[in-house]
Amino acid sequence: MPENISTEKSMLRGALIPTFIVSIIGIGFSTFLIGFDGFFGALLAQFVVLIYFLVNFLVYRLSSTLDPRTTMALALFSYFSKLLLLAIFLIGITKFTPPDLFNRTVFGINAIVLTFTWLIGEVVKFLKLRIHLPLPKQTQDE
Repeated sequence: MPENISTEKSMLRGALIPTFIVSIIGIGFSTFLIGFDGFFGALLAQFVVLIYFLVNFLVYRLSSTLDPRTTMALALFSYFSKLLLLAIFLIGITKFTPPDLFNRTVFGINAIVLTFTWLIGEVVKFLKLRIHLPLPKQTQDE
């Protein structure tokens, strides 16, 4: 890893590039099979997944200098607030959009595939970084 790229940026790049490639394939495939409804469903899934996971990197940035308890509280707060907002968003889509505006099956399949792609890309990049965490020193009693 080059010296001028931070761990967060490297992990973001490791997750974003494969997700972008898979989303382009998903949008093209959905458009080819379903038409405009498939295109809009896949595009909406890409938007939702990217926003959901990009918030994690904002939290990483904000909590990099905080103590571990505050970081954990911030991570839990962001997780539950994202779940709440995602639930409100999905309920709003279900209630206030006509069923023929976008294909909901395509939306669901693309969202699942993009989520797995993001998570796998993030884990693979993290494992390639080989970050060494300092271990506590052992005392004579142990």
